[in-house]
Amino acid sequence: MTKYRKKPAVIEATRHEGHEPLLIHTLEGDMTAQPGDWIITGVKGEKYPCKPDIFDATYEPAETE
Repeated sequence: MTKYRKKPAVIEATRHEGHEPLLIHTLEGDMTAQPGDWIITGVKGEKYPCKPDIFDATYEPAETE
């Protein structure tokens, strides 16, 4: 088996600060973001929710220009 590393990509993300679940239409179908989840905008403009622990393990702040 060959190992691969995810290519670096800068994404945009916002935290779902509401009090109710939020329905998000993703490329894989409808998903629900719970309060506190991150909503990520991918490299092709797609949106999807991400749990805070996964977000923290995967992403770090990017340098701004």
